Amino acid sequence: MPGGDGEVLRGQRSDEASGGVAAAPTRWRTLLVWMLRILSVLWLAKGLLAWAVIFGIGGENQPPFENRLLSFQAITVYFAVIDLVAAVGLWLTSTWGGVLWLLAAISQLLLAFFFPRLLPMTPWLTGAYIAAILAYFLATWAAENEAS
Repeated sequence: MPGGDGEVLRGQRSDEASGGVAAAPTRWRTLLVWMLRILSVLWLAKGLLAWAVIFGIGGENQPPFENRLLSFQAITVYFAVIDLVAAVGLWLTSTWGGVLWLLAAISQLLLAFFFPRLLPMTPWLTGAYIAAILAYFLATWAAENEAS
């Protein structure tokens, strides 16, 4: 029976055997996991859209990828790779996933600020990125400081 006492005990034994402490699911940890999973799906879609640009899918009025500026190509390939890797890490709720997601999000904000012709971002999208970063830090801090 899923969620039974035997499952909890097996989980505790495996945590004890690996030297870790079993973390009971709490309100903030649950919220953090949901937030990471939602961000993962969004970043997966973002990475796949970058690959669609590379393969020329859906951009009928755009020139072929190989005929575009080299800087545009480099930025697109960078985000096509890092967004998908970050999405996997976020889905797994691993520390490296959060770090890669922060790297990808902050890189996009900085590139959009310094090179708006290559990577245009609307003000509301910039605000959404900043809000997501702040929410990530707040939820992580609250989950780590929550009394078990």
